[in-house]
Amino acid sequence: MMIQDRIQKLRELMAERKINVYYIPNEDDHLSDEYTADYFKSKSYMSGFSGESGCTIVTKDFAGLWTDGRFFTQAEDELKGTGVTLMRLRQEGVPNPIDFLIDNTPKNGVLGFDGSVVSAKNYLHLESALKQKKATLYTSEDLVDVVWGKDRPAMPMEPLYVLPKKYTGEEASDRIARVRQAMKNSGADVLLLTALEDPCWTLNIRGNDIACTPVSYAFMMVTDKKINYYIDKKKLTAKVEKHFKDNKVTVRPYTALLKDLTKLTGKKVWADMSHLNANFYAALEGNQIIDAISPVVYFRAIKNKTEIKNTRNAHVKDAVAMIQFLNWVKTNVVKGKMTEVSAQDHLYTLRAKQKDYIEPSFETICAYQENAAMMHYTATQEKHANVKARGFLLVDSGGTYKDGTTDITRTIALGNLTSEEKKLYTKVLKGHLDLLHAKFLYGTTGNNLDILARNPLWNDCIDYQCGTGHGVGHVLSVHEGPQGIRWGMPVNGRAVALQEGMVVTDEPGVYLPHKLGIRIENEMIVQKEEKNFYGQFLSFENITYVPYDRDAIDPQYLSDEELNWINAYHKMIWEKIGPLLTGKDKTFLKKATGKITRA
Repeated sequence: MMIQDRIQKLRELMAERKINVYYIPNEDDHLSDEYTADYFKSKSYMSGFSGESGCTIVTKDFAGLWTDGRFFTQAEDELKGTGVTLMRLRQEGVPNPIDFLIDNTPKNGVLGFDGSVVSAKNYLHLESALKQKKATLYTSEDLVDVVWGKDRPAMPMEPLYVLPKKYTGEEASDRIARVRQAMKNSGADVLLLTALEDPCWTLNIRGNDIACTPVSYAFMMVTDKKINYYIDKKKLTAKVEKHFKDNKVTVRPYTALLKDLTKLTGKKVWADMSHLNANFYAALEGNQIIDAISPVVYFRAIKNKTEIKNTRNAHVKDAVAMIQFLNWVKTNVVKGKMTEVSAQDHLYTLRAKQKDYIEPSFETICAYQENAAMMHYTATQEKHANVKARGFLLVDSGGTYKDGTTDITRTIALGNLTSEEKKLYTKVLKGHLDLLHAKFLYGTTGNNLDILARNPLWNDCIDYQCGTGHGVGHVLSVHEGPQGIRWGMPVNGRAVALQEGMVVTDEPGVYLPHKLGIRIENEMIVQKEEKNFYGQFLSFENITYVPYDRDAIDPQYLSDEELNWINAYHKMIWEKIGPLLTGKDKTFLKKATGKITRA
């Protein structure tokens, strides 16, 4: 069916059930807010927009797709001819989707959605707001599933595997004990782990149910005596079964959690209402809910010494692959046969040669010139650009290794650049460096630091409509909270202080629609600095070992201190990565890390 046909079929189902507005979020039943299995991509199926963020809303005479600034240009292209209106989140005059749902549900009307993919927090807010209109919620049926029918992808069934202590630094039994101690401290009888990463971290297991994210679709319920792990048993290997037996983990069917929750009575249940779906919330009636972020979220955010050591090692291997790639691009672009797809495929091949490589940490963004203005652009065999020896190629990529997760962006000069292109690149680099070299007191959040990266661009009245940095998991999700670096008020009112051992990215950029995109990204570990009368100071340790593009830097926009920073960074890369390279790759790195001077 075409998009218009799908929407029409949905409207027919809505009319039969007297539903006035139907809400289709991006989330799965774990409330994952970005990457999900194909089975859960209902928002994309109903709108035609393939980006990883947003929602679709359908009424009798309107269909809209809400997404944020990372995806505006992409959404403009993908929504053409669908009849779906692009609603630009956080832009003047555009209501947020929850407010739109409330405003457009009429008096005595009905708002519908699948209760398994909407959070309890949003469910309660909508229920309360609609009571004033004497309107009701219809959440017992997934209407998109009816439209999709037999063509809907199946739930993934990839096998689990154990990640040994030499990579994690802790036995699963120790992690379970930490979780139970946190429960005891909070007075919780039961802890529900619904975010996909939490059971994986706690039990030292990984999966492959979501492309580029080593997790498995599973829930976990923890008490002081018992652990129930909810998963399809087809995913269990003999080694994993023994691992679970050794750690006293009981395996239950994936679909059994809802029934098990209804059996709880009078318990204090720790469940993050932002990651607890509405159906599970309803099943917990008769219990007291402790609405707080899972303790595992904080545990996995602060890496231990083994995880940090391994993460550094992963970045060394990743740097080898990236430098080989940069040399390949610079050497081959002049031959006129390079495409975005051939470039990204070559990078996949180079990373796959590194020891303990598992998979990409996300789908590579390899975008030439105007395509790079789409922050999460994906080149395909059907739709891609030829790469020419002029302008920029933006490559945002990463790898998941058994010892760590990497994420790096380099914007590559492919030939002679205009003075404006060099200026923009250098301004992005200035902001990147200002954040990278920040020192700050304990208690500082990413919201406090974000302006450091934006300031050089704001001075020219330029902005990038996304965050500056995100947390990174350890052999888990490449985008992982609760820490992050972003402008504006904290998301959901939760501001998380940066702490020693947290990993965050530093990735400011410039995106000129239909013209170009520039982004520079390194990963950083929060580390302790001096402690004195004023308190504990912190800073960032850079763990990305790939040079910036000297061909794109205009020194006139850099201070002497900034030039010294860059030259010292490049010298460190040559000393650290140079011995691992041979032949033309080593020669390339020697030149790429040469000292930059003023003309």
